[in-house]
Amino acid sequence: MIEETETWRSSLDERLAEEFLGRHAADVEEEIRKAAAVEIMPRFRRLAEHEVDQKSGPHDLVTDADRLAERHLTDALGALLPGSVVVGEEAVHANPLVYEALQGEAPVWIIDPVDGTRQFVHGDPGFCTLVALAHRGVVLASWTYAPARDQLATAVRGQGAFLDGTPLRSGAPEPDRPLEVAVSHPDFTTDEQKRALLGLWTDGVAPRSCGSAGLEYLAVARGEVDATAFSWEAAWDHAAGLLLVEEAGGAQLTLTGDPFRITGGNPLPFTAARDAATARKVAGLLSGTAGPGPHPGTGDPAPAS
Repeated sequence: MIEETETWRSSLDERLAEEFLGRHAADVEEEIRKAAAVEIMPRFRRLAEHEVDQKSGPHDLVTDADRLAERHLTDALGALLPGSVVVGEEAVHANPLVYEALQGEAPVWIIDPVDGTRQFVHGDPGFCTLVALAHRGVVLASWTYAPARDQLATAVRGQGAFLDGTPLRSGAPEPDRPLEVAVSHPDFTTDEQKRALLGLWTDGVAPRSCGSAGLEYLAVARGEVDATAFSWEAAWDHAAGLLLVEEAGGAQLTLTGDPFRITGGNPLPFTAARDAATARKVAGLLSGTAGPGPHPGTGDPAPAS
């Protein structure tokens, strides 16, 4: 009975993706571009002091562009797919119970209006808008739009990944070069999370602090970065990018070897990589099977635990 139920759900998800996206994929893209054109780009490098606020601390910023772009997308995407709900970063900040919609029966739009807000605030073009459509915990489609670069990456489950209409293939890392791994920025990691990431500071790996999560996933899908290692699980940061990487031929794993669940409860950190072999290697290093290397961000030996 459980197997029959899962088969039915999978069939329903495929029909939703095929029927809705067949009619409205271009409309979704148009609304994402419109939100960026109207609410984000006019404020890029023009933010007034009163348009920037802190949330949990000085490294967790929100701007009027975040709030207004999310409001635009919430209204527009909800109208395109009646009966759907929205889980947006700013809506969840205002009311954490909104996140529970990811476990419900309705189709869910997962929105990060400005992924890389810190970069946006500092006038750096390395930010993007992330949108994913999910149903019962399965990501069906995603859009990654970098408005300052006018780049749009899209993915539909089972139909591949594309950047501005050109197919994306992540490929495999060159065997004789260190793996470039984008790692959770130290400003956004606890001491416990830093210790969990120490396994990457070893021979054959070149870890660096990540920027916008969405753009790091795009870099993996393009074969420009070998893997990511993230220590937080907010769905709006990961849903769009994980599907993009998978559809480009990449793979993702948590520390237990299971796929990342957008509904939460994942063992952390987790990785997304250009291919399955790289994902297994990075996950193995994260699981603590490798000895300590240099301390993150210093080049010095890791302190004794």
